[in-house]
Amino acid sequence: MRTIVVTGGATGIGRATAELFRADGDEVVITGRRAETLAKTAAEIGARPVVCDATDPAQVEQLLATLPDSVDVLVNNAGGNTNFGRSEDNLQQLKENWLANLEANLISAVLTTAALAPRLTTAVVHLGSIAGARGAGSYGASKAALAMWNADVAAELGPRGITSNVVAPGFTAETEFFQGRLTAERRQTLLEATFTKREGEVGDIASTIHFLASPAGRHITGQVLHVNGGALITR
Repeated sequence: MRTIVVTGGATGIGRATAELFRADGDEVVITGRRAETLAKTAAEIGARPVVCDATDPAQVEQLLATLPDSVDVLVNNAGGNTNFGRSEDNLQQLKENWLANLEANLISAVLTTAALAPRLTTAVVHLGSIAGARGAGSYGASKAALAMWNADVAAELGPRGITSNVVAPGFTAETEFFQGRLTAERRQTLLEATFTKREGEVGDIASTIHFLASPAGRHITGQVLHVNGGALITR
């Protein structure tokens, strides 16, 4: 039985990932900021909940104190586009918006990985985004930075036999990403951009994460794997 830590594990891709590892019989720890939502998910899937804002160093240290001496897999899933509903009427607000996305999507992963690195045995998987390759303001920039930092993590942990990769979804249904602001027209545009002509599902992303943390993925590291139905192709 392995120990798996999934940040932002209460909903969407994080929950689907936690469920997949639980199906293997692994001990799964899910973290998040919303205590009630976290507890509900944990009870439903048999995971252990730990309330933790991954952007807060003190809370990450508290998380570390609850974990065993050996952690097999870390999934840095926490994050999202913090710009929804924010204005950018002045430079101060613009700065705050950029810092918010960097904290949510990059700093959260940096802090959690640094804290758990001495205990890791197998793999780290970070949740990226198609926006990191296409550009989407501060959100896309934060995911692009995550992808570049991943190369450093892979180089640092590789000698210990630990892999580090980014899984970058395209449009994925059943998540809270758009915070209720996705119009029917925008949804259709995103669907038509794919080769497969279907929406991504949380299980598509979770399965890729699960594969990277399995023995079959042990020689894949330092990579960004795009899971988007062909909406973005790489060479």
